[in-house]
Amino acid sequence: MIDEEQPLLRPDRAPQSISHHAAPYPDADFDPDGDQDDPLQWPMTYRWGLVSLLALMAFTVTFTCISVVPVAGPIIADLSPDHTASKSASVLLVTIWELGEAAGPLFIAPLSEVYGRYPVFNAANTLFIIGVLLATLSQTPGMLVCARFLTGCAVASNVLNPSVIGDIFPPESRGSAVSLVMLAPLIGGAVGPAIAGAIAQSSGWRQIMCMSLALAIFCEILFLTCFRETYKPVILRRRQNIHKRHATSSADEQLEPTPTGASEKATEPHALRTAIIRPLKVFAGSFVLQILSLYGAVVFSLFYIMSTTLPEILREQYHLSPTLVGSSLISFSIGSLLGVLTCNLLLDRIYRHLQTTNPNIPKPENKLPLVLISALALPLSILWYGSVAVPSHPNNPTPLPLLLAVILMGFSLLTTIVPLMSYVVDAFSTYSASATTSVLILRCLMGTFLPLTTGPLTDSLGYRGGFGVIAAVCAVLAPVPAMVFWFGERWRGGCVFTRGGGCGREEVEGEDGVRA
Repeated sequence: MIDEEQPLLRPDRAPQSISHHAAPYPDADFDPDGDQDDPLQWPMTYRWGLVSLLALMAFTVTFTCISVVPVAGPIIADLSPDHTASKSASVLLVTIWELGEAAGPLFIAPLSEVYGRYPVFNAANTLFIIGVLLATLSQTPGMLVCARFLTGCAVASNVLNPSVIGDIFPPESRGSAVSLVMLAPLIGGAVGPAIAGAIAQSSGWRQIMCMSLALAIFCEILFLTCFRETYKPVILRRRQNIHKRHATSSADEQLEPTPTGASEKATEPHALRTAIIRPLKVFAGSFVLQILSLYGAVVFSLFYIMSTTLPEILREQYHLSPTLVGSSLISFSIGSLLGVLTCNLLLDRIYRHLQTTNPNIPKPENKLPLVLISALALPLSILWYGSVAVPSHPNNPTPLPLLLAVILMGFSLLTTIVPLMSYVVDAFSTYSASATTSVLILRCLMGTFLPLTTGPLTDSLGYRGGFGVIAAVCAVLAPVPAMVFWFGERWRGGCVFTRGGGCGREEVEGEDGVRA
């Protein structure tokens, strides 16, 4: 079994983990007393500058993704030969992005471990710019959908931002940086639709794409000029190679051999193949991960169900202009922000309180109480959303009840996803990267295709009946987090990838995840 705590490519005779305090051979590690190549020792202002750059790119990605939401229908109608927009095409224009984001992590993360963060970030950003440019120049709905898929594939920030923060900050100092990077997409999700609605109404939808293109190009210029390689194994490998080329013969004899040239190139395909397959093995080997991934994927897809139906409801039922439709989507960001603040205030406190009974044995299930509450609130918010989609007073419609339902939905969604992801990281420990990737892939797939069922449901059953069915599905799945909370520790004991129940590393045989 491959250890996720180790780099995919490392010196043949290097120790299994590189220490920050001892070097078995020259240049094997950074000098803890002062080393300009060590990302942890870079000036604090520069490191926070990198965090700001990551946050700006995260904002740009979310802005580009969400900005088409309030005008998806008009865009499809403008590009269609008959100037009509089908619901499925409008929904797919928004959700196809998630299908790209499902494919991207399979390659972006392992490539960054082999070649480093800098080249992968810049390659992905360049592909992102090409995708946005194609979207700007699209003349048919199919071309625009394909361009959106390509752009989603090139999103590196979701995958690499946490890794870069881990590269440049010690564990006790990462909280503020992570919070800033998490806040940026919420701002992008709030500002994007509001700006897009106003621009589309005054200048046309292509101007929205041009703004996204300008932001992406600006970010890439900053990445090319200001960003440096942060991944420690890659930095050390490059430094050793330089040392070997320029050292004297006597110095060369003191160096341990490193896998350069043909041997290193021969290792790269195996490392990439292992990293790509590993999330699938972890997912297949854990029942807890399977049911929580399914639940989290359905919950996440509700964001796209809301974002693809709310503009239509506000236009057709409440007769709002594109500018007001875009501004109304801020309600979901308000709920999301309240959810994030609630998690920041209560998640760790609840965990510490529940751990007092047995403080020496970490129990990841103690991260889930907030999810138990959200599992009940979520179906209610969906039912409420569907029941007020058609105004009770058509002559004087007010969207306030609808927007309050959206706020509750955003709050419930974030107070589900944040604790759930925290549980996955704690429960899978060594294999948390693969577990998180598998959750992300299923979430993106569900976010792409489940919203496509909403149109047929509401067409045949009406908004109240259609969203009643969706609420019923969420109610059926609501016991999942409660089951994991009560029985998760026992279920984890039967899995080679999770801690507890005698599930140790020594029980792993080979690379197939089979208990020895």
